[in-house]
Amino acid sequence: MLLKLVPEKTNIQFMWLRKVTFPLSLVIAAASIALFFTVGLNFGIDFKGGTVIEMKMREGPADLATVRSTISALDLGDVQVQQFGGPDEVLVRIQQQEGGEAAQQAAVAAVRGAFGDTAEFRRIEVVGPRVSGELARAGTMAVVAALIVILFYIWFRFEWQFAIGAIVTTINDIVVTIGLFVVLQLDFSLSSIAAILTIIGYSLNDTVVVYDRIRENLRRYKRLPLPELLDRSINETLSRTVMTSVTTLLALIPLYLFGGEVIRSFTLAMIFGIVIGTYSSIFLAAPLLIFLSLRPGGPAKSDGGEAAQDDGVAAGA
Repeated sequence: MLLKLVPEKTNIQFMWLRKVTFPLSLVIAAASIALFFTVGLNFGIDFKGGTVIEMKMREGPADLATVRSTISALDLGDVQVQQFGGPDEVLVRIQQQEGGEAAQQAAVAAVRGAFGDTAEFRRIEVVGPRVSGELARAGTMAVVAALIVILFYIWFRFEWQFAIGAIVTTINDIVVTIGLFVVLQLDFSLSSIAAILTIIGYSLNDTVVVYDRIRENLRRYKRLPLPELLDRSINETLSRTVMTSVTTLLALIPLYLFGGEVIRSFTLAMIFGIVIGTYSSIFLAAPLLIFLSLRPGGPAKSDGGEAAQDDGVAAGA
């Protein structure tokens, strides 16, 4: 027996719910932007600069708690410790030290002295502010370039209203996800940029599925009021959208719980992005088409007689 989280035939009035979801989404997006400029992101070493040290413990598996406490006692600022490779290998990240290159070298010497002969130092890399700034610019350009390509692709495949709707929905997902990073002060690094790009692709995929059904129904029900047509289209794709999201979450939640600190912020951003992407595909992407006058010449309000007539013609066809 097939598992069905959502019945095949639903009749939820999503267009009516836009009276609630639009103001709610605007408030959340505005709050995320305000927090971004007031509180700010907790940038990781990739963007702030710092030192990366790869160590291999000589006396068996590494105790991450002990390694973290030993380095924290050196008063070097923000320190990240994670398992890397085998159970006896550790990757340590230390924030940029004030005082230039000499201060960075002094921090490395302090770590070496704290562990002595108990650890083998395999790799030491210093990421300067210039390199971190270039990484930040490259990450921002990657997100902007993805949005531009998406805009032209959907414009080419559908109509300009669909392109604008998809971009607005995707930007909302990005803004709200960044708001999550600010509120929880998650480490924002290059992996966070990768998470945002992945969320863009996932959200866009859901949105395009809904838009494709809307386009089909626009041809099929030429006189059906646009709000009713959008409700019909979302209800017809609802089961697929929910099942895809739940399946993805079933893979991400165990990664978040058991994947370790290395990918925890990345996985949490992905989980949140899947949820907000599904929400925006249903409650924002389609209703935006009403405000963009997708069918300016057609009826904007429900007309039972014309809708029933159209349904009968479509059924006969």
